[in-house]
Amino acid sequence: MTAHSHHDNVEKQFGSQANAYLTSTVHASGRDLQRLAGRLSLFPQANVLDMGCGAGHASFIAAQNVKQVVAYDLSSQMLDVVARAARDKGFTNIITQQGYAESLPFDDGVFDVVISRYSAHHWHDVGKALREVNRVLKPGGVLIVMDVMSPGHPVRDIWLQTVEALRDMSHVRNYSSGEWLALMNDANLTVDTLITDRLPLEFSSWVARMRTPTSLVEAIRLYQKSASSEVKTYFALQEDGSFTSDTIMAEAHKSA
Repeated sequence: MTAHSHHDNVEKQFGSQANAYLTSTVHASGRDLQRLAGRLSLFPQANVLDMGCGAGHASFIAAQNVKQVVAYDLSSQMLDVVARAARDKGFTNIITQQGYAESLPFDDGVFDVVISRYSAHHWHDVGKALREVNRVLKPGGVLIVMDVMSPGHPVRDIWLQTVEALRDMSHVRNYSSGEWLALMNDANLTVDTLITDRLPLEFSSWVARMRTPTSLVEAIRLYQKSASSEVKTYFALQEDGSFTSDTIMAEAHKSA
């Protein structure tokens, strides 16, 4: 799949579901948002870029703690939701900008902090996107990435990537902690911390957010039922299809 067709898929997939992501409990809450608020509180004068902002939950946390936030996303409909919600919440320090993760329309060295939450697994070329992050960060600037994480083990990894791809045609890959270390290192970013956690996913709302076709929902359920006992145990797979994924919060910085 070319980058252009993938970006088209992402925009089509998420544009129609923008409001669903604004009200999604998984996206609107979580320990990672609490950790993010704590970190950003240390940068009150920061200019922050939220890459792949989605419905804006990380942007809203940032806006409470920093000087300026650019909410950046491929989907214009998502950005409309963010702008409307920001007005409703009284945030005057959020601006929106549309574009790709792999080609940021910003000058070199303009951001103090770049954040991204539940977006990187949709990026066509994560390595290129991280090199762009390095370019737009000021010397000493910080990157904070939060996402669902691959467990790394091949059997578990294949299972996770398969159910994700069946659910969402715009899914590219959930990366393991080791892959994130390598990707950030290759982008000349120095990793400072890696925090892992677990995220319960309620099945019916998980597929409803993406409007997954019935045939593919049935394929996921069949695939789940055929999973090995090792996989079922690791992902805490429930009778209704709900399961628990690993998450990562990785922080890195650009050399001063």
